[in-house]
Amino acid sequence: MSVSSNSTGGSLLGCLLIIARYHEIPLSEQTAIAGLPLVDGILTPSVFHRAAKRAGIASRICSSAIEELNENLLPVILLLNDDQSCVLKSINAGDNTAEIIFPELPDTVVHQPLAELRQRYTGQVIYARPEFRFDKRAPEIKKVKDRHWFWGVIAENRRLYRDIIIAAIMINLFAVAMPLFVMNVYDRVVPNHATDTLWVLSAGIIIVLIADLVLRMMRSWFVDLGASRADVKLSSSIMEHVLGMKLSNRPASAGSFAANVQSFESVRSFMGSLTVVALVDLPFVLLFMAIIAIIGWPLVIPIIVGALLVLIYALSAQSKMHQLSETSMRAGSMRNSTLIESLSNLETVKSFSAESRIQTNWEQSTIFITRTAAQMRLLSASITNGAQWTQHTVAVAIIIIGVYMLIEGQLTQGGLIAAYLLSSRAMAPISQAAGLLAQYHHSSTAMESLNEIMERPVERPSGKNWISRPAVKGSIEFKRVNFRYPDDERLALTDLSFNIKAGEHVAILGRNGSGKSTLEKLILGLYQPESGAILVDGVDIRQIDPSELRHQIGYVPQDVSMFFGTLKENIITGYPQAEDHQILKVANLSGLAPFINAHPAGFDMQVGERGQLLSGGQRQSIAIARALISDPPILLMDEPTGSLDHTSEEQFKQNLSRYSKGKTMIVVTHRSSLLALVDRIIVIDAGKIVADGAKAEVMEALRQGRVGSAQ
Repeated sequence: MSVSSNSTGGSLLGCLLIIARYHEIPLSEQTAIAGLPLVDGILTPSVFHRAAKRAGIASRICSSAIEELNENLLPVILLLNDDQSCVLKSINAGDNTAEIIFPELPDTVVHQPLAELRQRYTGQVIYARPEFRFDKRAPEIKKVKDRHWFWGVIAENRRLYRDIIIAAIMINLFAVAMPLFVMNVYDRVVPNHATDTLWVLSAGIIIVLIADLVLRMMRSWFVDLGASRADVKLSSSIMEHVLGMKLSNRPASAGSFAANVQSFESVRSFMGSLTVVALVDLPFVLLFMAIIAIIGWPLVIPIIVGALLVLIYALSAQSKMHQLSETSMRAGSMRNSTLIESLSNLETVKSFSAESRIQTNWEQSTIFITRTAAQMRLLSASITNGAQWTQHTVAVAIIIIGVYMLIEGQLTQGGLIAAYLLSSRAMAPISQAAGLLAQYHHSSTAMESLNEIMERPVERPSGKNWISRPAVKGSIEFKRVNFRYPDDERLALTDLSFNIKAGEHVAILGRNGSGKSTLEKLILGLYQPESGAILVDGVDIRQIDPSELRHQIGYVPQDVSMFFGTLKENIITGYPQAEDHQILKVANLSGLAPFINAHPAGFDMQVGERGQLLSGGQRQSIAIARALISDPPILLMDEPTGSLDHTSEEQFKQNLSRYSKGKTMIVVTHRSSLLALVDRIIVIDAGKIVADGAKAEVMEALRQGRVGSAQ
């Protein structure tokens, strides 16, 4: 592991690497920050804990004076002014100095006076210590499940939910005050004209009502706060998992997959709704019923009957609700797939008059979804409205029974009114719980879909230890590699073996579908071989962090993809810390410079979604510039000049010939003109090597028909 002075990711990343090295934890720059939301390529304090966790380091940001730091937890990271940071190794109280390490000089311990350090110190410190890990010598007595991606985050806010429960308990206790107030006014104040007692009771109930209002506002705030905190973490973890997913586990439909990811919104709204608080209110139904029973036990009977009717009907509808929810989500995913596919290929749709077919699919899906949604709404409304009807019917029943008890002298007028008020409080949580059951299945179906997504394997699993290769020479070796794409019975590559030396320039030729592009994807680590091994500098690429490996490779794909934004943003997509001179250099190498110089916006010109504002040749030039921006030691180029005109191609060939000296270069092409850049040719046919040798020898063999055609 190395800690460079010009560390990618900024000062804070450099400090993390120093901490990791201090604790003898292997960690590279790319391993730490790959896939994290950096700001202009810089690791920020808010994201630091996610980078540290990858190395098995627990971290926490605290506010503390230098003198108050816990010396038992040194070294720590001090956040300095101007977005800088350093590692505090020790404090010498005797001479008022501190031993610190700056990320720019990772191997040098600097003795700095505490007075000078205080002037730069922001008051925030990051404690970072290795997490304790069990090894195989300590077998689990009982299997402990890993923390669930959703419920684990919810559990982090358990203190907030504890406060919500406490607030709910107090609110329900205060709910008893109003019925008791009314009962005492009618039974004691009015008959005795006790106005003094009336004012005392009124003052007390006003205090209770104010406290109830405050608690309700606090409860609402806490519910929203807990939901927003969880939303940030959960949304981040879902997106990080999706981006880190293995290509072999990629879904068949991007639109359907996107719809499943978006279903998180329904889970979030369900968890963030105050309706969930109804679950906390349910036990207090027994309290209200007990008070009503004290007033007059026959008055409890309508509540028991009503509650049973509501719950029985709500539970009986759950099977149908679950079926409709699942059907609706599947149909919605299909419709979303149609939308994404048609928008992505709108030019093709119009060119081949395919609007009718797509419109038919869209309308059929919409009709089906509308019908299913109407059934769900009707069933949900029947549960909610039925619960409200039952609540009113129970109130009427209590009044009828209460009147008879009042006539017979078994109940006072105040007691009847109090029982009526308490009955609505007793039935409200039951009605809310019934409504909650109506919403539950939609969220439950969405959660099942998200669980399926989060269980898909990722290419950088937690706890995986990688061999750090911050710099590679560029030798590549395939050892008896067999590979087939997911859901494909045919082998794309069969028993493939070859060796490319560092700095060697090789062309890969072959028919369409022979496995040329597959070979490059395997070198990039986008897929794993079914058997055999792929070595870079003698190390199996499965031992190298995929992000670190790809950082060493400049890849020009056959199908160029652009992102919405400026031309500059598309060039530095994977290398945001690139400086202007590096961007200008690759613009000249790729042939973009004349086009950029002629455009009034220059590098700030918009390329449009998927680069639709650019020509095919311009998109390919940007792809070339993107591949060269980090000055990689390995170049993989799949038809790099397929969309370039003859003049641009010749200029690029001259530039690449000079640039690629000392670099390993693999060119997949059907153009014989690009063969001038290579010294060796490998011919692949049906996933097997049919020719491999010096350029002149292989070309002569192809002309004579002694090997399979490369075209």
